[in-house]
Amino acid sequence: MRSNPFNGYGVALVTPFLDNGAVDFDSLAGLIDFQIENKVDFVCALGTTAETPTMNDVELQSVFEFIIKRIDGRVPVMVGCSDNCTERLVRKLQHFSYEGADAVLSCVPAYNKPSQEGVYQHFMAVAEASPLPIVLYNIPGRTGTNMTAETTLRLVSASDKFIAIKEASGNLTQAQDIIKAAPEGFGVISGDDSLAFDMIRNGAAGVISVIGNAIPKTYGNMIHLALEGNVNDAAAINDSLKDLYPLMFREGNPCGVKALMASRKMLLNTLRLPLVPVGEKLYNQIVTCFNGIKV
Repeated sequence: MRSNPFNGYGVALVTPFLDNGAVDFDSLAGLIDFQIENKVDFVCALGTTAETPTMNDVELQSVFEFIIKRIDGRVPVMVGCSDNCTERLVRKLQHFSYEGADAVLSCVPAYNKPSQEGVYQHFMAVAEASPLPIVLYNIPGRTGTNMTAETTLRLVSASDKFIAIKEASGNLTQAQDIIKAAPEGFGVISGDDSLAFDMIRNGAAGVISVIGNAIPKTYGNMIHLALEGNVNDAAAINDSLKDLYPLMFREGNPCGVKALMASRKMLLNTLRLPLVPVGEKLYNQIVTCFNGIKV
């Protein structure tokens, strides 16, 4: 029977790096503990916010194992695994060690721009190969292809392996169409910080957040209030963050949220090329905007 354990406030963990580019495991441990102390409901490991395209296979495995060990079963974990070559992705799914994870998060193939039939066949191959349940990920702004509500629902009908979708199309109507027609046990999770409140009001299960890396208590509280039906208080928090949301993505992700985290002494403002820290003007805008918010 299909069951989605990813409800409420989830965070797409960033990967802290040292000045020499190596993974900063001490800071990563602190970030994980900070999230759990502030009542995160689940964690997304090795998503694009973690800068996974810049990490090699050995690093990916070691970071994943570190996260699993540090969390130690306290909250559910999904792990990102995507590729624009279906055959290569199948091999990854067969050889990566997923012990401790509760699901795989897999994105619509990027750059190739497959048809809806191609998207469907890709994910059916993923379902056959994956040792874990699958959270679909639709983010056409990055991939160049929108997985339609019809294709999502077709996949969900074809296999119980699909337990949720991270829907980041920016299209509330599309999200509503999936929510209305999805079978029991399937969750629609917002992939947009700024749209999560509206999506939850329309029946979404929660969010996989970027900004939550820096302000888990404030952002998570907004999500929990919205899910509890406390619309007015949730809306007030959401409105207080409305100017900060776009600043997080103006010069790329996780560049914005790492700038905010660095300003709060949570990690070094270090990224791996081709990503670079935000410019001085945007950095100052982020700090000024954040300082004007009650968190």
